Amino acid sequence: MTQLLLATRNAGKLAELQRLLASAVPGVAVLGLRDVPEYPEAPETGATFEENALLKAREAVRYTGLPAVADDSGLTVDALNGMPGILSARWSGRHGDDPANTALLLGQLADVPDERRGAAFVCAAALVTPDGAEHVLRAEWRGVVVREGRGANGFGYDPVFVPDGLDLTSAELTPAEKDARSHRGQAFAALLPVVAEVLGGR
Repeated sequence: MTQLLLATRNAGKLAELQRLLASAVPGVAVLGLRDVPEYPEAPETGATFEENALLKAREAVRYTGLPAVADDSGLTVDALNGMPGILSARWSGRHGDDPANTALLLGQLADVPDERRGAAFVCAAALVTPDGAEHVLRAEWRGVVVREGRGANGFGYDPVFVPDGLDLTSAELTPAEKDARSHRGQAFAALLPVVAEVLGGR
């Protein structure tokens, strides 16, 4: 069975890609970083989501020899000039501390009126293969940041993000509903035909 590495330790992201790939590219086993020997991960020094996604995918290929998919994603808030953006996961100063990141964001937006709380989740997904082929795609999911978190599904800023056209937060959607709509679902869905083409002949 062909193996594809998703360069993340985030169980939520891994589960999302495994669900998406299972139907689109049968015969491909999606591994996460916990499934391969540990290697030193380079800091995310890119200035854009696309640069960081490519950086992570290249590192994964270099150390494992497997074709790799990596994504960089985050929340861009209109009233904060697009921040936290690429700093989303470490907005509070501690990487991956979702409650602290969300609390800081809500504090910064406390005085912003509802009509100016527009935001977008952004995801850049990159595929890099051992022979040097590189593909990167970007998707956005527009919505608003609400004042209190709701819902237990998802992770990160999902509980405070209500997508355009919905009354539910991202964290109140089922996994299937989120996959069909989200920035990551859109970016990975766009990348799937490329993955199928690149890996299908292996």
